[in-house]
Amino acid sequence: MTRSLDADRDHTPRAAPYDAIAEGYTELNATSLLNEYYNRPALVELAGDVAGHRILDVGCGSGPILADLRDRGAMVTGVDASAGMLEQARARLGTGVDLHVADLAEPLPFDDDSFDDVVASQVLHYLKDWGPTLAELHRVLRPGGRLIVSEEHPTALFLSDRLSGGDREYFGVHERTEEWVLGGRTAELTFWDRPLHAMTDAFAAAGFRIATISEPAPAPEAFDRFPEIRKHASGRFLAFVLFVLVAEPPQ
Repeated sequence: MTRSLDADRDHTPRAAPYDAIAEGYTELNATSLLNEYYNRPALVELAGDVAGHRILDVGCGSGPILADLRDRGAMVTGVDASAGMLEQARARLGTGVDLHVADLAEPLPFDDDSFDDVVASQVLHYLKDWGPTLAELHRVLRPGGRLIVSEEHPTALFLSDRLSGGDREYFGVHERTEEWVLGGRTAELTFWDRPLHAMTDAFAAAGFRIATISEPAPAPEAFDRFPEIRKHASGRFLAFVLFVLVAEPPQ
């Protein structure tokens, strides 16, 4: 059964901006260095052998990670606040895939212990308060199940701000708004940036144990597609930080 979440939670709608740019965003992600050749392969590699796993992808977007996990034998379910993005996911995955419109500011439509793994790829940063959402993700995971998270690396965000002339401090939770123009459509998106310790504190408070912290390299094929990243011998650069978290049994 689902449970009610804190009534003081931020219920700002997040669906409409992505509805406007769903098609353009899907096309961009299919070829981008950061999504197609960095975040997506790194997250799927961290997931490992998922054959037979029940996996929920929250903020699944157009479904590229769902497709990868399904190809590896997982039984997949996806949720996203944007109906437009889910239309893109159905076009990719077929009409039989289990997809739901759901906002992470609300309780999820799943029973306790429904999933072996939950994937949260580049989605938590749309929330000012992670606590209630992480509690809900813990609820739908079986004890010992995994939450696999990718987020923008807070150090990369801090350095980018300073290099562009900003003076925002690293610590604290900060609102950031960007205007994206994709496919001839414009959307204004709001993000909430936080330091690494705020992330790990939120995970611990929600009952998760950190099993892995990863600062991955791009996929090998990225070096041919984007030769400019070879300016460093390793080809590594700061963009995302990934976590594998284990849902501890309730005390």
